Amino acid sequence: MNETATELIRSAPGPLLFVCDHASNALPERYGTLGLEQGEFATHIASDIGAAVVTRALAEAYQAPAVLARWSRLLIDLNRGADDPTLVMKLSDGRIIPGNRHADEAEVARRLSAFHAPYHAAIAAELDAARAQDIVPVIISMHSFTPVWKGFRRPWEVGVLWDKDDRLARPLLAALARAGFNAGDNEPYDGELEGDCLNIHGTKRGLPHVLIEIRQDLIANDEAARAFASRLKPVLDETLTTMEKPSVRFTRALSLPSGVTMDERTRIELEAAAFRRLVAHLRNRTDVQNIELMNLAGFCRNCLGDWYREAAAEKGVALEKDAAREIVYGMPQSEWKARYQKDASPEQKAAFERAQKEHK
Repeated sequence: MNETATELIRSAPGPLLFVCDHASNALPERYGTLGLEQGEFATHIASDIGAAVVTRALAEAYQAPAVLARWSRLLIDLNRGADDPTLVMKLSDGRIIPGNRHADEAEVARRLSAFHAPYHAAIAAELDAARAQDIVPVIISMHSFTPVWKGFRRPWEVGVLWDKDDRLARPLLAALARAGFNAGDNEPYDGELEGDCLNIHGTKRGLPHVLIEIRQDLIANDEAARAFASRLKPVLDETLTTMEKPSVRFTRALSLPSGVTMDERTRIELEAAAFRRLVAHLRNRTDVQNIELMNLAGFCRNCLGDWYREAAAEKGVALEKDAAREIVYGMPQSEWKARYQKDASPEQKAAFERAQKEHK
């Protein structure tokens, strides 16, 4: 039997990628039902009810690629890191999963290799294809949540989950409110989870991303799910129009290669030291013009100053634009221009105009 780990909705690489980690309640034939009654597979312990239909509808509406899980999260949870202890659940919502009860390290490793790794490789391949065309893709992950949890009736129709990168989450929450949705900001779950799908493919790659949770009673059947997708589409349209231009931005410390360990403070200090060295290098290389940097690398000294200012704002420190840029230039920008800036050549200006058009 074909045990392909993913369902791929193909489209040319573009500005959007949809993913759905808990799309399916199916299991590969060799795993049977994991010892559960068949009726359990119609419940939320097996899949995010309605999420797959919404994902497919939105991918079709945007003519965007999508990656969906082919197998149930009872087999392995694709929205967990490879070392997460809840990767293969032995107990879910009070139900013992007999087929997982004796899953040892070797069995977990087999499922990681056969199902978890190929799913994430498929997402990475779609993102790589977009980046190869100089596109910074926005990742939208679709999930659903139960209307009631431990006796509490959840009031939110939609939850917007995010970690440190709010470029997409903030305008989405505002657009949902304007459209009349009761939307939860990191409710009913928190979007900060080391090693989850968006942490790997969004945060660690510096790509704009958000996880959307929809209350399951609103998308309980295919017709309702497609109707909800139609309601959500104009909200996403507004969000994507009003959010800032997608760019690569790291909101957490850079990830380390396998086998390298260090405490968080040391890692941040090293990244800060690398930034200081870059700034010192640019201060020394006054012969390198900003337009040359823009044409070749897509950034310049002004960009670094602006990024510094944005990072300061996230920490509650207010910096004026000129003050932030002076940190990079080592002097007021006007003074640097008077001392070192040369008139751009016609060729440089033409290259700059081409680059601006290509990256709009």
